[in-house]
Amino acid sequence: MPRDMAKDMATVALISHSDCGRHDTGWEHPEHVGRLRAIPRALRERQALFERLLHVEGRHATAEELALAHDAAYIERVRVIAESGGGRLDPDTVVSEGSWDAATAGAGCVLDGVDMAFDGRAVRSFSAVRPPGHHALRDRAMGFCLFGNVAIAAHYALARHACERVLIVDWDVHHGNGTQALVEHESRIHFVSMHQWPWYPGTGAADDRGPLGTVWNVPMPPSLPAARYAEALLQAVDQATEDFTPDLVLISAGFDCLEGDPLGAFTLTLDDVQALTREMVHRAQSWCGGRLVSALEGGYAPDAVAQAVMVHVEALL
Repeated sequence: MPRDMAKDMATVALISHSDCGRHDTGWEHPEHVGRLRAIPRALRERQALFERLLHVEGRHATAEELALAHDAAYIERVRVIAESGGGRLDPDTVVSEGSWDAATAGAGCVLDGVDMAFDGRAVRSFSAVRPPGHHALRDRAMGFCLFGNVAIAAHYALARHACERVLIVDWDVHHGNGTQALVEHESRIHFVSMHQWPWYPGTGAADDRGPLGTVWNVPMPPSLPAARYAEALLQAVDQATEDFTPDLVLISAGFDCLEGDPLGAFTLTLDDVQALTREMVHRAQSWCGGRLVSALEGGYAPDAVAQAVMVHVEALL
């Protein structure tokens, strides 16, 4: 295929930033840098897939952009702790010297995905970033997460683009409590989370619809047949969009939903990831011209995460 033609077809972006590797949690921590390093290693073995993607070095989010979802004092606290050499924000969540640059790059990559979805450079994208974001609260870190990358992106889309409605779909094995807290007071954002129950962080009951009824929590027991999880998630997505046509779809792609992940007990396979992605692409095409921005959340078996990313981006194509 001629190079110019290949470039024209590359409407799906793989967005990353080298600074995401500077978030040093230590190799004994589940959320270590090996999670990201496994992705380009797997991609090198899929040359045909590599060539079909638009590869983008993302940017850093500004403090003002982070403040679309977080308190300014908390944002400054993270920066100061990182610049002072690091520390722990809670028993699970580490800040190292490089964590400020990593966290702002992680959020910035997802914002780049939003920009590209609306300006036409890449209607769909996947951001391979860390630290993850869906547990981060407005004024504190939680569960390995510093800033709510996807929640920030939702508010950013509403504030900066011709976007009136955003759908967030979270299939991480853990409830996206931070994302819910950061978006549930905005009627223009609908949030769907399928998660293991009971499990960390203990939130996300089915009857928790948020103060505006814009939240669809799907708590599920462990070790069910994989089809049960996929069916439950898609049913909730259809309920969340019954009278709500999104202009943008955001996915919190937590691959700890895979069978065998050390921090979860769901049973999804790579085929299920591929099928779910295709279903979301199909819906996004009917809703909003295919605009879909996905970002890495959990997933703590690095090689399995990398293989899931491969089938996920292939299905985005």
